[in-house]
Amino acid sequence: MHRFEKQIELPVSAREAFAWHERPGAFARLNPPWDPVEVMEQTGGVKTGARVRLRARAGPFRQVMEFRHEAYQAGVQFCDRQVRGPFRSWFHEHKFEPVAEGRCRLVDRITYTLPLGRIGAMLGQSFVARKLERLFYYRHTTTYMDTSLPKIQPMNILVSGGTGLLGRALIPLLTTQGHRVRLLTRNPRGDDMIGWNPDAAELKEEELEGVDAVIHLAGETVAQKWTPEAKRRIRKSRVVGTRLLAERLAGLSKPPAVLISASGINVYGDDRDELLDEDSSTGDSFLAEVCKAWEAATAPAEAAGIRVVHLRLGAVLSPEGGALAKLLPVFQKGIGGRVGKGDQRFSWISIEDAIGVLEFLLRRDDISGPVNGVSPKVVDNAELTRTLGKVLGKPTFLPVPALAIKMMFGEMGKATVLGNLHVVPKRLEAANYDFRFESLESALSHLLGKA
Repeated sequence: MHRFEKQIELPVSAREAFAWHERPGAFARLNPPWDPVEVMEQTGGVKTGARVRLRARAGPFRQVMEFRHEAYQAGVQFCDRQVRGPFRSWFHEHKFEPVAEGRCRLVDRITYTLPLGRIGAMLGQSFVARKLERLFYYRHTTTYMDTSLPKIQPMNILVSGGTGLLGRALIPLLTTQGHRVRLLTRNPRGDDMIGWNPDAAELKEEELEGVDAVIHLAGETVAQKWTPEAKRRIRKSRVVGTRLLAERLAGLSKPPAVLISASGINVYGDDRDELLDEDSSTGDSFLAEVCKAWEAATAPAEAAGIRVVHLRLGAVLSPEGGALAKLLPVFQKGIGGRVGKGDQRFSWISIEDAIGVLEFLLRRDDISGPVNGVSPKVVDNAELTRTLGKVLGKPTFLPVPALAIKMMFGEMGKATVLGNLHVVPKRLEAANYDFRFESLESALSHLLGKA
């Protein structure tokens, strides 16, 4: 039998830390993005008798695991025991120990036995120990960051685009902070979903009553070949839906306090050799025109007195989607390299900070208008390449000619992959937003389990 233990001191009481773990979304917040586990079924939370069935990757295969919770003591501990899975035995204790006023110690203690007896121990113990160390470093870092957030009155929050990359990460953060989240979706399937169809102008005002805040993330991906029809869909998915939502919110007897609507840094254009902040002029490229129309579509909400924020996001880094997910397979094989000359600026933000900024903007009622959602430490493509290679421990000596990008992706590749924008988060820094990951290396190390 082997034993693993890791602990961390948290800036909240044992009762508050325990409550955080009991809320919906806690497991998703602790699920590592470089090796996520799928929740197939979950009943009863973490109380004694509750069960959770998971599916994890094991090389090219999928491994189903089932755990039963036991020894539940509110504010003190809960435990889970494997009833089906790859281990001969597995028992995980989550303990919450007070250490001072408003502080506690979280202790994760696991005792487990590997299959195949001594042979299994000899062949697999070092691998399992390394994997647990990576996992719980990530989990404890995430728990510390989330429990450090200022406490605010729980809100009823409506989120569109909740199944996208950003929405999937944001919703667990909001629910673990005690907020109730409802999804705006074309295919509602429960009480926490509101149906809409922007193409047919279908969205019932009465279903929006009681919403305190709205986070609007919906929009068709730009990562596709920009045919005339694709351009029409990209623009329409942002402008038509935003205008419909803004009009319906404006018509409510009690409108929400805030509408945070996603936008993009391409509002400034695709290629500019200057420092760009929220006061800079906008561009005239296709994406710039889309972003300007996207932001303008919120006008009815603003006219109704709703605080409107336009979050102009840079490249959101996550191994589960976006630019980083596309780069990883190539770089993990050791055949990555800079694109073109490598001097084009890459304005990025970790997905942890992207959702952190959204949560920050919910509680900062003094902020409205455009806000650049980017890290203060912009890099160029060459530095991005070197840093990703360093974090992965892989060489990066195979450059990709700019011509190849233009041939493969056309206008879209020129505007995004070869785009050159040095954007800074002037308003976030002025508001003292505390970036979780300022440096590219620290962000990639956390997201890829290499910290």
